[in-house]
Parts: sequence; C-alpha cells; structure tokens
Amino acid sequence: MISCLGFRAGPRPCPGWCIVFLALVMLGTLPSVLQAAARSPLAEEVRTFATRYHERLTRIDTIREELEQATKNDGDMETLLALAQVCFIWGDVRATTGAQRLAAYEQGRQAAKRAMELEPKNPTAHFWYATNTARYGQTKGVVQSLFLLSAVQEEIGIIFNLDPKFTPAYALAGNVLYEVPRFLGGDVNKAEEMFRKGLQHDSKFTGMRIGLAKTLIKQGRAHEARRELQAVLEEKEPRNLAEWVMKDVRQARQLLNGIP
Repeated sequence: MISCLGFRAGPRPCPGWCIVFLALVMLGTLPSVLQAAARSPLAEEVRTFATRYHERLTRIDTIREELEQATKNDGDMETLLALAQVCFIWGDVRATTGAQRLAAYEQGRQAAKRAMELEPKNPTAHFWYATNTARYGQTKGVVQSLFLLSAVQEEIGIIFNLDPKFTPAYALAGNVLYEVPRFLGGDVNKAEEMFRKGLQHDSKFTGMRIGLAKTLIKQGRAHEARRELQAVLEEKEPRNLAEWVMKDVRQARQLLNGIP
C-alpha cells in the first residue's frame, strides 16, 4: 500500500542512504507524545518535561534511569513511549561520545519496538521507532547503515496510513526527502510539500519551519527562506520551548548568516 504522501507502508528495498542530522524533527518536537490519560507518573512527567527540559538538563539523566528501571521487566504503553522519547532527547543533548549516542538511540528504538508490539496501530510508537532509527543510522555512518533507510521510509508510510494528521511525521518525512540523494528517493519539491503540510497542522512547530527554510535555500529561494527563519526567531509561543531554545533559534541564526 502507498500512502497519499508517497511513502510505502510495506517493505521497500533500498540500496543505501545518506540521512544527516534531522534537526527538528525529531527530538522532542512531539509536545504531547503520550496518551491523554497516562497511567505512569513518570510518563506524565515526560509529557511536560519534554518541552521544558532546557530548564533542568540533569533531570534528563535521572528520568532516563528511572524509566529504564520501570520498563526493565515489563512496562505499560505510556512508560515505554516516554523512555523512547527521553532516550532520543538524551542522545541529542546529553551524550558526549558517539558510543553514548548510539546506545541511547538503540535503547529508544527497542523501547518503541516494544510499544509497537503492544499496540501495532499506535502512530506515536511507530514515530519514535522511526525517529530513533534515523538518528542511530546518521550517528553510525552511511556505510554501516545502508539497510536503515527503507525501515524509516516504511515506518513513515505506516504512520501516515494510521493518522494523516500526525504532525511530527511531516517533519520526519520532509527531512528524509530533503537529505536523501534523489536516486535513493530524495525529492526537494516533495520535501517542501511535507513541511508546508505540517505547518498547516501546526504553525508554531518551529522545527518544521527550519526544515522548510533549508528546502527553500536549496531551491535558491533565499527571500522566502529568510522570511521563514525570521518567523522562527520571532515566534512568541513555540510548540516546543526546549527545542526552540536549544536548537531552532541557533540553527535559524546560522542559516540566516549563511544566506548570501
């Protein structure tokens, strides 16, 4: 089955990949990653903490340890999803070596996989599996990760088939289409389409807007890119404050400085 956005929901053979840093996308860009009625106190904390982790960076360390213990032998859906998200955040902002990052993303992948087994039709579980997989492959390197792109593409297709309004998946899809070479399925025009559709769902998703700006720069549309980047800097109510503070503002300024 093919989703309306062009990603397959079934296996897709692929000779290789070249995904670089998927900035916005992923990483804590999902403000309400857990179900509305979380059973786990830790999962409930992550619901809020994921958008304000910049205020207490060391809490990322301890909450990861607590979630790991809580899911060691078993784990409910919300706690497993919380662990998958926190592992991703930890790998992005707390890890200091490649080995630490790989271990965090792999732990996040496994937690999301367990969540998928509990609820195969839960789009959030598929999202965190795809997100941690993408970052794991980027960290490990292209040559050692040739098989991972098809898995990420497959998960994107599944997410869109399950919930076409799942906003963070548009950021993930857009970045994949932007970064991957054309002969492996990359398409800058489709990337722009994904980012714009995502912003239609949530105009305050600043990581999505960063992706759109990068796409516009690649297309030679500098004036439009400047407008999007300025909107990121001027956003008063970013969907994820932590991501805006620690990533999006910095990247917007870097991109603006690099535009001729």
